[in-house]
Amino acid sequence: MQIKIAKTAGFCFGVDRAVKMTFQAAKSHPRTVTLGPIIHNPQIVEQLAKIGVHAVGGPEEIPQGATAVIRSHGVAQSVYDYLQKLRIPYIDATCPFVAKIHQIVKEYSEKGYHILVAGDRNHPEVEGIVGFCKNGATVFKSLDELKIIANDKGNWKNDPTVLVAQTTFHTQEWRKSAFFAKKVYTNLIIFDTICNATEMRQQEAVILAKESDQMVVIGGKNSSNTVKLADICSQFCPTIHIEKASELPHFNFSTDFLVGVTAGASTPACIIKEVQETMSEFITNDELSFGEMLDQSFKSTYNGKKETGVVVGITPTEVQVDIGTKHTGYVPLNELTDDPNAKIEDLVKVGDEIELLVVRVNDVEGTVVLSKKRLDAIAGMMKVQEAAESGEILEGNVIEAVKGGVIVSCNGVRVFVPASQASLSRVENLEELVKQHVSLRILECKDAGRGRKRIIGSMKSVLKEQRKAQEEAFWQSVEIGKKYTGAVKSLTSYGAFVDLGGVDGMVHISELSWNRIKHPSEVVNIGEVLEVYIKDIDTEKHKISLGYKNEKDNPWEILKNEYPVGTVSKVKIVSVTTFGAFAQIIPGIDGLIHISQISSERVNKVSDVLNVGDEVEAKITEIDFEKKRVSLSMRAVNEATPESEEAE
Repeated sequence: MQIKIAKTAGFCFGVDRAVKMTFQAAKSHPRTVTLGPIIHNPQIVEQLAKIGVHAVGGPEEIPQGATAVIRSHGVAQSVYDYLQKLRIPYIDATCPFVAKIHQIVKEYSEKGYHILVAGDRNHPEVEGIVGFCKNGATVFKSLDELKIIANDKGNWKNDPTVLVAQTTFHTQEWRKSAFFAKKVYTNLIIFDTICNATEMRQQEAVILAKESDQMVVIGGKNSSNTVKLADICSQFCPTIHIEKASELPHFNFSTDFLVGVTAGASTPACIIKEVQETMSEFITNDELSFGEMLDQSFKSTYNGKKETGVVVGITPTEVQVDIGTKHTGYVPLNELTDDPNAKIEDLVKVGDEIELLVVRVNDVEGTVVLSKKRLDAIAGMMKVQEAAESGEILEGNVIEAVKGGVIVSCNGVRVFVPASQASLSRVENLEELVKQHVSLRILECKDAGRGRKRIIGSMKSVLKEQRKAQEEAFWQSVEIGKKYTGAVKSLTSYGAFVDLGGVDGMVHISELSWNRIKHPSEVVNIGEVLEVYIKDIDTEKHKISLGYKNEKDNPWEILKNEYPVGTVSKVKIVSVTTFGAFAQIIPGIDGLIHISQISSERVNKVSDVLNVGDEVEAKITEIDFEKKRVSLSMRAVNEATPESEEAE
């Protein structure tokens, strides 16, 4: 019989943390209880009972003077409120990943979002999550159940909704459920809250079960994550789910078998050791013992190995992580990010799980230096190489302008974009592109010697495709009278060209203002955003004429509404002719004061009486809206008799 052991078998970070905190509490506090079994493992519960730590069913059962430990599954907000109200001392051992879900559902439920929870509604973790939802939550344990819920509660399919998952939820069922939910709930935010350790454990179980003749899954029968492991493994080969070693003799293992072994997140090392000793009896002398195999599976880390670490401490210069070995792990700031202005506390939080690369191991001091930046660069380079072959569009940030182009950081990889490929039009100052978030396509990814890569990208090719798609969409929907918002791209002596999203339209100079202007720059500037409407369309030549003037600002409409015939108003002389003078009534409208209407006395020369800039009172005597003409009379105002004024 050959045995292959899962590397992820045994306690996860959250369970290990809760168990250690409980045993420490038993030493520090004379009387300690746990709110429910600290973990779903009867052996650990028995060990705690032997030292006086017992589980209670709820906060109301906590004995007077006792200290309560909140288990890794977490509890509802109401439990915290109860403990604080009665001033019952407690130690919060809630797994940081579970606490993160509490924060999410609390925040969004207070904003009025509906909360969907993928999980077992009777599991203590889910009960705790629901207990942080202001108006409760809808829980489902499978895709089939979610479909029933969607049909029964279709009245809020368009309302804001948040989807989270129990940390130990079945990863395959989660992906199917999330995919379905995206199609059904139109205003959905998804948080993938399955613990990374759970996902890795389940993925490894699938791989191991596929290549094994039989699987042994160790863990509590009421442990959710262990039951899921057994269920996953049973889909690929015969699977035995045991709680302890004494259950093994009931099963027979063939000498030709490859047996895979894994354990749930709540399975302690002592139980695995017991199973180790029992399974060793099934192995012939010329084979490795189960214990030797187990020891091999827990080998120390090494340089270049990929590790999953949980953040346990943060300083201004480094992050301390737990990678599941005897070492203390450190990630220096310069191995976390390239940004010299970055603050660690903005990048990671205690309890975060991050993928890292081992840089240096010091077994003497028990430390290991790790890097997120280097691992990201490796993964990023693979992504860039794949994109070079597939033509996939990538996202990145322009970090530097260099001779002949710019450098884009794409998945942690430096990509050179020549100036000719940086934009649709020539860019005079490449510094203007720095700090912009851009899309690009990889044109070339070749070896440049000494382990380096020559990587060239193009932003222009993506922009051209986007421009073409925008143009096609525009011509499909454009119609006369439709309004658009666009930026002024260029100015000419006869008008302004506006970007409508893939297509440029022109606002003629006469359409820019109700007043007479000599150049469009008197009204608009390049880059200014305008609200325009379609005046005319030439589909053959693909030309668009735009309108910009607002009808409510039309001076003739203002005159019509506010200055009817007979109105006396102060006007300003703007020009003088031999036959009279033109005076501005309101901006955009001038009226003629005929020489005969200047005075009741004979006027031989207009300039003897009126000069440009003079302000006089005149009466509107006639308006021709069709020909856009207004007649004014100063004489009519001057001839008003005192009697008539008094009568008025």
